[in-house]
Amino acid sequence: MNQPSQRDRWFIVSQLLLLTEKEARHLLITTNRIKALEPNLAWVEALESHIESGEMLDAFVSRFSRLQDTLGDKLLPALLRASLESTGSQLDNLLRAEKLGWISSSEQWIEIRMLRNRLVHEYMNSAENLLQALHTALESVVILIDTQKRLAIYAGQFIR
Repeated sequence: MNQPSQRDRWFIVSQLLLLTEKEARHLLITTNRIKALEPNLAWVEALESHIESGEMLDAFVSRFSRLQDTLGDKLLPALLRASLESTGSQLDNLLRAEKLGWISSSEQWIEIRMLRNRLVHEYMNSAENLLQALHTALESVVILIDTQKRLAIYAGQFIR
């Protein structure tokens, strides 16, 4: 099987950038809607009876997870390959991206990954834990969006 050409690698990066820009916009919309509601313990405890709030939370968790997955599992390795950098495990890729200045902290990214998993699992277990995970995720959105912008700025030097 033939390896993609350098031009093909940058094309893949450009398509993933378009996708992550759209994902970031949608995540930001949902983030702002939830923040405006100022979620507290009573809000979380009432999610089952308030369908619209539950659906908004589901949309947030889905969009948060999707952007994180697309950035970390697809765009970052594609950008490393297009830049002729070696790729490895997700941790290896994050460490390399941190050294290149594409992300501010690989540790933050690992925490966001664990947070994503907690959001999904805490949803059904504990209102207090879900509320704490939600607030942390809402604060972490800026890291995901900043990462998308940093990767776009770097790739913009090579994509015309």
